[in-house]
Amino acid sequence: MSGCAHQFLGRVAFAIAAAISLSTLPAPASAEVAASRNAAKNKSTNIEVARWRAQAQHVTILRDKWGIPHIYAKTDADVVFGMLYAQAEDDFNRIEVNYLNALGRLAEVEGEKALYSDLRMKLFIDPAELQAQYRASPAWLRKLMDSFAAGLNYYLHTHPAVKPKLLTRFEPWMALSFTEGSIGGDIESINLRQLEAFYGGRKIDATPEKISRLESALSEAEPTGSNGFAIAPANTAAGKALLLINPHTSFYFRSEMQVVSEEGLNAYGAVTWGQFFIYQGFNDRAGWMHTSGGGDAIDEYIETVVKDGAALRNHYHYRYGNDLRPMKATVISVPYKTPSGMAQKTLTVYHSHHGPIIRDDGDKWVAVRLMHEPIKALQQSYLRTKAKNYAAFNAVMDLRTNSSNNTVYADADGNIAYYHGNFVPIRDTRFDFTKPVDGSNPATDWQGLHAAKDAIQLFNPKNGWIQNTNNWPFSAAGANSPRREDYPAYMWNVGENARGIHAVRVLEGKRDFTIDKLIAAGYDSQLTAFEPLLPRLFKAYETAGDATMQAAMREPIEALRGWDMRYSLTSVPTSLAVFWFAELRERSVNEARAEGINVIDYMSTKSNEAVLLESLPAAVARLEKDFGTWKTPWGEINRFQRLTGDIKQPFDDSKPSTPIAYASGNLGSLASFGMSSTRST
Repeated sequence: MSGCAHQFLGRVAFAIAAAISLSTLPAPASAEVAASRNAAKNKSTNIEVARWRAQAQHVTILRDKWGIPHIYAKTDADVVFGMLYAQAEDDFNRIEVNYLNALGRLAEVEGEKALYSDLRMKLFIDPAELQAQYRASPAWLRKLMDSFAAGLNYYLHTHPAVKPKLLTRFEPWMALSFTEGSIGGDIESINLRQLEAFYGGRKIDATPEKISRLESALSEAEPTGSNGFAIAPANTAAGKALLLINPHTSFYFRSEMQVVSEEGLNAYGAVTWGQFFIYQGFNDRAGWMHTSGGGDAIDEYIETVVKDGAALRNHYHYRYGNDLRPMKATVISVPYKTPSGMAQKTLTVYHSHHGPIIRDDGDKWVAVRLMHEPIKALQQSYLRTKAKNYAAFNAVMDLRTNSSNNTVYADADGNIAYYHGNFVPIRDTRFDFTKPVDGSNPATDWQGLHAAKDAIQLFNPKNGWIQNTNNWPFSAAGANSPRREDYPAYMWNVGENARGIHAVRVLEGKRDFTIDKLIAAGYDSQLTAFEPLLPRLFKAYETAGDATMQAAMREPIEALRGWDMRYSLTSVPTSLAVFWFAELRERSVNEARAEGINVIDYMSTKSNEAVLLESLPAAVARLEKDFGTWKTPWGEINRFQRLTGDIKQPFDDSKPSTPIAYASGNLGSLASFGMSSTRST
């Protein structure tokens, strides 16, 4: 292996400070007690440091020429120790911030602006509960959690120049607060503005819709998610299965590493900062890819609240069937940083049996129910990295705690498979769970979970390929896809997208895939979203009846007519089309929301001709204002820049940046790059 190698053994020398006597006079009894306690603490620290040092001697970290760590040890626990140490070497800041967020302690560093983000986490994350769950975990999992904490603490011990924002010590149970590595966990789907309005008394224009679902479905922002392609041996030149793993996340969201033990662990891939499992990647026999999406795993319940001071002792109750149930009240304190020091906000939060109350709906309250199984979730995330065949992988999927993802799978035996979601509650299909349901009706309660085998999935479809691009499962294998009518609506909650249409096109009918050909398919430059849009624009232009406008827009229209709808660094039509798309989207989003459909679907089928046409001169004007001319090549606009290691990046036009050819995933770009701009650039 090229590159440098290093071991933990002998890398760092320590000095433990000894207590210094400040007086030769006898110390008072209280000082003797303090000294005794300090001595005990120092002894405990010495023992712990010795234990870390001994464990470090069992771990080897090799970094290849790209700096990627490859970690070797006899046991899985020792590998986990090395994983966290290596991650901390690369970016301790991101590890700490992930746990500040997961534990609901971000406001202690970032101040009052993070107060309700912390409250949202504290509705579900209770350190005392996680500590109890740690003690109740299987022995093998506790060993891994112990090593997770030890690796981070050893890093901090050996790097005294690193000053944590808050977390100067990690505890094993903390791993249970952050068990699923996807971008945007379930808890983060709860709307913060509405949470603050309910518990903080701030007035907002709140609507009764299921906001997390609606915002996802109607989003005009760049989609986060991923592409996963699995190719069966019959469709490959070498007769071996292939798997394309193409994550779409915010930049620097994960690290990359290989982990190898003598207990059967040998996995390579992406690790979300601070976790001890390969989130998506492959071992020596199987590979797995997660794409955000899946079925409906989160539901909202409208609770009918009753308060009667005499009969109910001034407590809140809620209706459930013919009964009144007491609303559980819990006092939560949220510390937060201020310019003058730490402050604290104390709030009483409420739970029905469905879950915590997160907002109101007129005179009723809304509770949210979502998966909260930290032990099982952490087990599933880790055990899938060691599954060497389909039967073993399928057994891990039976834990059913992968709540926010689909999974695309391939293995060395030639199998390919797809799971659309994994945590799927059983519900009464008489109700529409895309909207809040009546919590007073017992029939709306979850009725257990669907077995993994009963959820939407595929195994070795006849067409020989599988794809998912955060789209619905009904095009996952072309004509061999699952049938929509065979499943309840709550098992899928998004429709087709432009990337899905593109994926089918680059996979269908191909029989000679190699690794290079599969990569080429994943980077195909077609922007399929424009295929239904541009003909509508051209028709609107031709029938406009406005000669002045037609003359002014003739050259931009001709540029778009001659465009092959493929991105490139030198393409002027790509720039024009992207800016026109953005203007059209801005003019269409409110109407799309009013009709309850995806804004891009609305643009393709329902935006009227006047809106289609007026968006073009607006795009031309925007390009001319920002770049001097609308004839600006895409590579001069679409740039990548990283000036610092900060989580929130600064940008500066006067400093170097790199041109990027890829376009937004909204446009059908498989390899996608979400462009955004700041006020200062």
